Order: sequence, then C-alpha cells, then structure tokens
Amino acid sequence: MSELISQFHFLRPAALLLAVPVIVIWWFWQRGSDPLEGWRKQIAPDLLQALVEGKESSARSPVKWVLAGWLLAVVLIAGPTWRLEPSPFAEDATPLLVLLKAYVSMDTPDPAPSRLERAHLKIADLANARKGQPLGLIAYAGSAHLVLPPTRDTDVVAEMANEISPAIMPVSGDRLDLALREATRVLGRADRGGTVVVITDEVDTDPAALREAARQFDYPVQFLQIRSPETPVAESFSSAAKTLRASVETLSVDDRDIESIVRRAARAPVAQSGDGSDRWEDSGYWFLPLLGILLLFSFRRTESGEVPA
Repeated sequence: MSELISQFHFLRPAALLLAVPVIVIWWFWQRGSDPLEGWRKQIAPDLLQALVEGKESSARSPVKWVLAGWLLAVVLIAGPTWRLEPSPFAEDATPLLVLLKAYVSMDTPDPAPSRLERAHLKIADLANARKGQPLGLIAYAGSAHLVLPPTRDTDVVAEMANEISPAIMPVSGDRLDLALREATRVLGRADRGGTVVVITDEVDTDPAALREAARQFDYPVQFLQIRSPETPVAESFSSAAKTLRASVETLSVDDRDIESIVRRAARAPVAQSGDGSDRWEDSGYWFLPLLGILLLFSFRRTESGEVPA
C-alpha cells in the first residue's frame, strides 16, 4: 500500500484543469434544471419550503451524482497510474543478484555445519527456485568482486557459490557498501532493473559508508540472515534494513525463506531507468465500475406530475 501511494501520479495532470469548467457548467445546468425555478419567483421562499418539505432534497440529489460522475471522468482522462508498464522487449523476469558475505564470521557453526555452508545450501535452493530466470553472484568481505553476472544457467551460480570462502578473499572485513556499488554497476549495465538479496550473518559495515551507498542505490534489497533459526533478528540487520529500505528474512529449516525472497523479487519492476523513458500503465479503467455506479445514481424514477431533473 505504501508503495502504491508513493508511486501514484497522473500521466496527464494538466487534464485535471477540466474540473474547473465542469463545475461551472454543472452549476449553471443545475440551476436551469431546477423543477421549482418558476415557483420560486411566485411563492415566498419560506412558504415554498414548507410545501415541498421532504421532496426538494430528493429531487435535487441526482444532480449531485451527475457532478460526481463528471469529476470522476476528469480523473480518468488525467490518467491515474501507480505501476510501470511491462516492456514488450523485456525478458519475462528481472535479474536477482546475490551478495554473499565471505568473512571469517561466516565460518561459525551457528547453524551447523557453518553459516557459510548453510548459505551455500540456500543459494542452491534459490538457484533451483529461479530455474531459467537471471541469477547473479557477488562475493564480498573487505572488498567486493563479481563472481557471475546474471545468467539463466542458475546451476552454475550454485556451483560457483560453493567455491566462495574467506580464504579466497583478498581483504577481510565487512564492506557491504562496496558490494552494493558493484551491484549497481552490474545491474545498471544490463539496464533491466533487478533486485538484490544479501546473504550474511550480520552487518558490520560503517553506518556512514552504508548510508552513502544507499543514496546511490536504486534497487530493492532483501536480507537473508544466516544464523540459527531461533536467533532473533540482530540489531545490525534492523539498522541496515532501515537505511536500505530493505526486508529481512530469517533462516528457516524448510524453503519458506527462499519462497519469500523469490516472491518479492518477482514483484520488482522490469526497468527502473530513472531517465524518463519508463512507461507507466494508464490505470483509469479501474475506476470505470465506479463511474457506472455514479451514472446509475444520477437517474431517478419520476413520479406523476413531477418534472425530472
């Protein structure tokens, strides 16, 4: 819901100016269609009100529904939208880039046999769940390195992940900010949008460096916390998730964590170019049933001797 609100806008906002002449035209029309207009010139207002008590408001109410219908039509013409239109030239899935932490803390046997080996297993599950859909891999510790760009051969991603360990990393540490910068380079090169899932036991990156990286990072982020399933979400995750506007998934003994990650990744936009070339879907048709209901209310049954509005 918050995403819908933040992305809601109009494709043709200038069309909203039509509401001004619509209101003016409606005001003159409803005065001319007043069935009591002639009587108002002949009978005192207080007496006329007493004579038509309980009828005038019901006689005038359809006119109000007409105004509501006209204004809603103006909104439809303006083109309300809140989601990107899928590109006819895009592939059917956006890339998912795995950022795997390979620091010595990942060798801790929590859960057994070790956090890193558990991460390898989860990447294999992810590769199986994303069969035929682009999956890439970045390894990071005190530095960040592209292992594989997004590829539809997800099995090779799982195989390469098994070779990642702290021993092969040239610099020790926890530089998630560098991994995010590398992810920006990789996903930006493909220009097809995408999402990132960070698989790590904790986030020990300098908060200032992480905030700086977040300002330049435009892709959805998810965390998979590789610690014992009974362990609550670490404070470092909560802080990093807030900085990156990310979701945090805790490790599960079954596939619930992977299913959740895949489900969120599937909702990512096909492209987020940010250069004005994105095509937004005109969603005005969602309001057509409401417009039909307003039109029905604008009609009323006329009684014998009554002048319809």
